[in-house]
Amino acid sequence: MNAPLNVSGLARIGHFIGGRLLSEEGAPTQPVFNPALGEVIAEVALGDAEVVARAVASAKAAFPAWADTSPLKRARVMFKFKELLDANHDLLAKAITLEHGKVASDAHGEVTRGIEVVEFACGIPHLLRGDFTEQISGGIDAFSMRQPLGVCAGITPFNFPAMVPMWMFPMAIACGNSFILKPSERDPSASLVMAELLKRAGLPDGVFNVVQGGRTAVEALIEHPDVAALSFVGSTPIAESIYQRGAARGKRVQALGGAKNHLVVMPDANLNQAVDALIGAAYGSAGERCMAISVAVAVGSSADRLVEALVPRVLALRIADGQDASAEMGPVVTAEHKAKIIDYIDDGVKSGAKLLVDGRNHVVKGRERGFFLGGSLFDHVTPAMRIYREEIFGPVLVVVRVPDFKSAVELVNAHEFGNGVSLFTSDGGTAREFARRIQVGMVGINVPIPVPMAFHSFGGWKRSLFGDQHAYGMEGVRFYTRYKAVMQRWSDSIGKGPEFIMPTAN
Repeated sequence: MNAPLNVSGLARIGHFIGGRLLSEEGAPTQPVFNPALGEVIAEVALGDAEVVARAVASAKAAFPAWADTSPLKRARVMFKFKELLDANHDLLAKAITLEHGKVASDAHGEVTRGIEVVEFACGIPHLLRGDFTEQISGGIDAFSMRQPLGVCAGITPFNFPAMVPMWMFPMAIACGNSFILKPSERDPSASLVMAELLKRAGLPDGVFNVVQGGRTAVEALIEHPDVAALSFVGSTPIAESIYQRGAARGKRVQALGGAKNHLVVMPDANLNQAVDALIGAAYGSAGERCMAISVAVAVGSSADRLVEALVPRVLALRIADGQDASAEMGPVVTAEHKAKIIDYIDDGVKSGAKLLVDGRNHVVKGRERGFFLGGSLFDHVTPAMRIYREEIFGPVLVVVRVPDFKSAVELVNAHEFGNGVSLFTSDGGTAREFARRIQVGMVGINVPIPVPMAFHSFGGWKRSLFGDQHAYGMEGVRFYTRYKAVMQRWSDSIGKGPEFIMPTAN
């Protein structure tokens, strides 16, 4: 087995095009921070339209041979990639913690969930099988196939620098496409680790490329005529823009947007389980998850008991550098994002919500310059308040009180986002009715973060998803391939004169 990678001390983070690392000396850069220290640890190159064009040209040149490679051989590359990911799991998790700030256990969990999609992609020979029907009409057989699109691109967020890209490129590559990843410029190192591992796994040069950068690189990917498909995860305004502009240019687009995930607590729920669920789902990864629970919906008599139990648990959160094994929550990703979250908390206070736990002034000893916040908890929040309507993407949980189950369902369904939702109850009938009636893409029953496994698919409803397919699973196979139907017959049925009707079964 190849030795683990070593990318420590990488001061300049560049692109990966045509199988080579490119540092792009002299190009514009942006600092990469260790958010726990509040210090710059590297500079990342910012790709422009010319860099994107080089990556697209590399991917386009590599596509025909890779598309002609048998699905079995593609699967063998995925198997080897999975083996190398296992061997370098710790390195990848460390890169995530250093640049994102999430605690080490959460970083390891992220890598594991990404590997699960790679494992699913290893089954691509079976997943690409078509259908065949003999003798649909006189001398005519019919069959179907799925074929790759061409050059695909993924634009991914800072909060999951390994997992979300692995929602995309393993499926795209296994289906026979070439791929360009544009990771977040805030935590870019994971992208190069994965690129190097793919190369070691035997993936031909040019099939997978990485372009670092910001908006300029994204704009170039949207505009480039040789990019056939775009996958995006991020905020709703950007998701909607990418979907509209990409689709207008004839591209296939899958754009996952924002969220405001609710956890409904019924009076008959196991209170300890519900509180554990809310603490982990609201404050894990400092709330920087699209599946984070940011609204607790307290139904009827559960409200006072729930709030009373939550307050001491929020106050007791162990907040530290993500590399500290005892940490339950690390810093947020940047100073700017910290300021944005504080602005939301300020606005909640001004709006009349009751701030029970205030995390705005939390300081971690020895990490005073880090981008830390404590957990914040609001009670008596109403749907009209900004802290309820908008995605905060930070360690802020709001409690909304409703009188009954019907009101809870109406509250969730009225929100513009429909990404994830959970219900905690001891009643099976209530759970069944909730799952049927709720207008949300991913539903948990006594499960706080209902992220589907790799053999299912991930995606929300309403303004949490723009496009027709969800991510990974069979939805990923459908997104990264075109369906083709073929009808054929041979010479013994040709030469009978023109036919002026559609083929029939007669």
